[in-house]
Parts: sequence; C-alpha cells; structure tokens
Amino acid sequence: MSEPIAFARDRIEALRDQIRAADHAYYVLDQPVLSDAEYDRLMAELSELEAAHPELRTPDSPTQRVSGAPSEKFARVVHREPMLSLGNVQTDGELDELDARVHRMLGLPPEEPVRYVVEPKLDGLAVELVYERGRFVQGSTRGDGVNGEDVTVNLRTVGRLGANRGVPERLAGSPPPRLEVRGEVLLQKHHFAAMNQVIARQGGEPFANPRNAAAGSLRQLDWRITANRPLSFIAYEALAPGGDAGRDPGRDRWKSHWQKLQELRDLGFETNPENRLCLGMGEVKAYRDRMADRRFELPYDTDGVVVKVDDLDWRRRLGAASKFPRWAAAFKYPPQEEATRVEKIWASVGRTGILTPVVEVKPVRISGALISRATLHNEDEMRRKDILEGDWVLIRRAGEVIPEVVKPLPERRTGAERPFVFPATCPVCGARVVREEGEKVYRCTGSACPAQLVGRLTHFAQRRAMDIDGLGDKLAALLVERGLVKEFADLYAVPFEEWQKAFSRPRKVDAKGQKPELPEKSAQNMVEALERSKKATLRRLLFALGIPQVGEATAATLARHFGDLERFFAASEEELIGVRDVGKETAREIRAWTAEPQNQRVVRRLLDAGVTAAPEEVAARGFFAGKTLVLTGSLARRSRDEAKAEIERRGGKVSGSVSRKTDLVVAGEDAGSKLKKAQELGVKVVGEEEFDRLLAEPGS
Repeated sequence: MSEPIAFARDRIEALRDQIRAADHAYYVLDQPVLSDAEYDRLMAELSELEAAHPELRTPDSPTQRVSGAPSEKFARVVHREPMLSLGNVQTDGELDELDARVHRMLGLPPEEPVRYVVEPKLDGLAVELVYERGRFVQGSTRGDGVNGEDVTVNLRTVGRLGANRGVPERLAGSPPPRLEVRGEVLLQKHHFAAMNQVIARQGGEPFANPRNAAAGSLRQLDWRITANRPLSFIAYEALAPGGDAGRDPGRDRWKSHWQKLQELRDLGFETNPENRLCLGMGEVKAYRDRMADRRFELPYDTDGVVVKVDDLDWRRRLGAASKFPRWAAAFKYPPQEEATRVEKIWASVGRTGILTPVVEVKPVRISGALISRATLHNEDEMRRKDILEGDWVLIRRAGEVIPEVVKPLPERRTGAERPFVFPATCPVCGARVVREEGEKVYRCTGSACPAQLVGRLTHFAQRRAMDIDGLGDKLAALLVERGLVKEFADLYAVPFEEWQKAFSRPRKVDAKGQKPELPEKSAQNMVEALERSKKATLRRLLFALGIPQVGEATAATLARHFGDLERFFAASEEELIGVRDVGKETAREIRAWTAEPQNQRVVRRLLDAGVTAAPEEVAARGFFAGKTLVLTGSLARRSRDEAKAEIERRGGKVSGSVSRKTDLVVAGEDAGSKLKKAQELGVKVVGEEEFDRLLAEPGS
C-alpha cells in the first residue's frame, strides 16, 4: 500500500471516530463537544478524502447517513425459516416438565443430565440479519414469524451511537457463505433515559418504555432518525443454510448452541456476557434465581430467562410444534411484589362518571419504577380483597406495567384500620352518586361535572372521533376551568381571542410598557381544525358522543344499520337489539342515553353549530372489497372490534372460522387453532404489519 493511501485510510478512520463521538455527545447525552462550525469542517474534510479515495468509502460512514430520501414503506421479507416464538413457563414444575419431555423424546435415561444454555430474556425487538460472503445484505423484523419488514437501511445504523458493536457491516474471521443471525435490537436503560430527555426538550412525546422506544426507533421510515437513536444489537442465534445437494453446513460447523454463540462473538457480534452453560435442570434453576435477584442491576430490561437445549442434533430431533420449538422455553418471572402501607383510599371520577376507588400507598420501588397509587377497579373488588385504609398490602406491577394491589396483610393490622365508604355526592361537582341495581360501579349523575367534561371533550376530539387536532387534556381542562365550554357545541363558539389567550405563554412587558401581541398561528390552526371536524361521518359522531357501551366498532355497526342520526335517535330498544352484535344490555344503555332530553339537546346544539353526520360509506373497491377475513390472536395497535370495523368499512366481511372460502387470515400474537387451520388449507396469512399496509393502500 502506498504511503498516501495509508495516510488517507488512517485519517478517514480518525475523522469517522471523532464525528461518531460528537454525534453521541450531541444526540444521546445532549452535551455537544464540538461547535457547529467545527463539526462541519470535519465532515467536509471526510467527504473530500472519500471523494479522492472512493475505494475507502463504506456504507457505515457518517457521510452516507446524510444523503438520500426516506423510504416510503417497508418491503416484505419472508424468513427462510420461521422465527418462532417461545412457550412460557412460570413454575419449577413446568421447567421439570420441559426437562422430562426432552428426556422422553430423545430416549435418554432420567438420570442423564441435559446441557442447557440459559440466557436473559431481552425486552426489545427481534430481528434477522443476513450476511453473504461476510457482508451484511439484508435485515428484517420478526413480524409475524413468517413475514417481516425490510429494515436493512435502519439496521446499518444500529450501534453507531452506542458503546456496543452493533450490527457489523463486514464480519471478521471466516464466516460461512450465507449466515442468518437473529437477535434483539434494544435500548440500554441509560440510553433510553438520555434519549427521552432529548425528545422532551425538543417538544416531542417521550417513549413509555425501552422496548417501545427500540421498536419505534427501528421502524422509522426516515432511517436518519434511526441513526440518531442509541440502539444496541445482541445476537443469540445463527443459521447457516445452503451447501451442495441441500447439505446443511451448519450441521458440520456447529455441534452445540454454546459453540455457535462463541463464533458469533468471534465474527464481530455482541453476545450477552450473562449467558451460561448449565448441566441439568438444577443448574438452570440456580441461574434463574441468581438472575431474578440481579435483573434490575442489568443495563437493559429483562423479564425472565430463556432455556435452550445446547446439543444441535438433539434440537433437530426434538423439532417444533405449530408455534413453539420443543427444545426451548422462556421462564417468565412473576411480577415483583413489595409490602407497603395504604395511606388513604379515595374516589376518582372518570370520563363516563364512574367512581373508581384509588389506593394511595407509601411510595415503593417495583420493577425499577416508584409506585405511589393503584386502582381497585370497583367496590366489589375492594370488598373481595378486603382492603382497608391503613392496611399493609402487597403491591405489584401486573405485566411489569400496571400497579396492582394483590392482597392485604391482616396479621399486621392494629385495629386502627377502617373501611372506605363511597361518597353519597360526587367529590368533584357535588352531584348525587348512585349505584344502579345490577351494576358494579357508582356513577356521578351530574351532567356538567368538570371531571367528566374534560374527559368527554378529549374523547370527543380524538383522532378516531371528531379528529380535532391539538385539543388535548391540558387545553380541555383550561377551557372548562375558564367556563368557556360546558358541553361539546360550546367548542365551536369559543371566540378567536380566547383561543389566542389559551395558547399564549406568560408575556413580558417591553420597554414601552406594552405586552406583545397574542399568538395567532396556533389559534388559527385550532379554529381550522374545528371547522374541518364539522364534516364528520355518523360513525365518528356516534363514537365521539361517548354513549355508554358504544366503542368505535359498535359506532360503525350502528352507523351502517341506521344510516342517519334521526333514525338512530328514534330507534326503540327492540330495534337496537336487532342490530348485529348489539345485545340487550347495550341496547338498554343506548336507548336510555338517546331518550335523555339533555343528551338530545347536546346533539341538537352540535347540529345547529354546523356539525354534519354523513352516512357511512362502504368501499366498493380496494383490497378488502368482497373478501372474507378471519382475525386470530391479539393485535398490538387496535382491538379486535376496531380491526373488524376497518375491514367492514372497506367492504370486507369478518368470519369467526377458517374455511376454504376464507380469503385472508390476520394473525396477531398468540394466534391459535385458526392459524393452524389456515396453514393446513393453504389460506394466505398475514401479520399485523402487513394488515396495516393493506389498510393504508390507496382505494382501501
């Protein structure tokens, strides 16, 4: 190599390292180490050197992350081998059953210990990376296990801002001709906290947890955003397909999973240093217990451990069931519980007027979060659990998210504890509180209750209802507090100057003693959003009104059945029962609401304000028109009813069972027998990502 080329190579690598360090300090730590001018000079020098020596330019260079347009959508990737999920176990007995099944299916004597590899269960987004002749050529999400999303460009950026090795562009050592690596994209806890701080300072909405943040960051259509998120990648599986006459080179290359993990590390991937090789189920349980004690000290979130048979030939013999491999399982830790004291119980008033008992406890840290309150749902639940004010209780985070009171500790009672009695009047507005016969909840009867009004306004304004952009909780509370809005129609009569005041910040008096003019842009945007919302459909309006038992799917069904608002209000309870999917209780609730003069007046005032309720249109063309679909498993982005409404609105039909006449099956998480039936019949199956893409297609 000539001296000039060697100098250029060294200088290029030094510049890249310096620029990446500056990116990390700026985007992750929010502590710039270079001025804008210094940063621009370094980038310009790097660009000039790469232009002079194009053979030294690489896809992971900082110069390659600042050009090109964002992708319009993700392409579909079909996994060569399905990315199966793991069956969950939660007890020692279930672990013993796993071990016994392995022994039984392999014909091993009970006393012969099986080698298992045990790994922390990572809480991130599963992906697959494909390498050909040592170069990274494609990356995809797990998706539904069969079809994933092509996020190759985004994955090239993973690890660029973190301290880990990320996704290697070129492998070290001697990789096989084709290598498929599976692992988890995640955010370390300190990266997550720093990233959320930056997002909050920029006026964005911080992510709820590291898993959501990792998934949201990797699925960005603009890969430049992903490049500025401090994502990590940890590898935990490798496949080496191909070879002559279908021969599997992985069969000869690796004899054990542990050997596979060692080579992944040698090839340049980050593997988990907490992985352990255990001989027998006794060592697996001991490892699990140690990790349970240490899991909150780890730099990433984990909610269990993954147990895998180490011998790869044994794995092939064990095979897989329809959804889970028989050679592995995920042991989920039970939600962590802590003892704390109930300081008081009080009634919270929700959007629909329901009073919910809320337990306020002495703050306690659970699963890394400080918990100070939890809901008891209703009086029956509170009495069943026998929770008293002043009690010591066990509290946990159900699903590691929602605080839940498990039970009281009666042995620690002193006699000073007292039962909570629901108030006879609303704690917010003073109206009478009632519990109707057959109901589990108490309700406030005040139609002008501020606690309900704020919630009703934000529900009315949400995207799937009247879609009034910008009208959130804080603004709704301000409108109610100032007496500007007492019911929905008042929104359309708020003077422009009041909107200006609502959006204004504290203003300083200038040198002449004059206050600056009130803001017009935000106020004008709100007025325009309100004007657009007047052109509603009947489905949106019925959902927006907050009628008891009427969610988005039921609103769509009612809109299609009745066609216009007048017919809906005139419908008797018997006519409502005749609507598909509307039962007796729902019909009774709807009729009671439509018969209430106050509610009739609310709707009449909306119509007088110019709100329209156009009939629900069913698409006569598009992908879903005339097709029969089946939904199975749980969907992350919408409820089953909401998905059904979207399909029917586009002219499709949703069936409860799979047959040869089924056109498409949408499979969410934990899909069961319907998925298996579809596969047996050869019916097309898509995951939620593909379903969303079909919904978004033009004409659908």
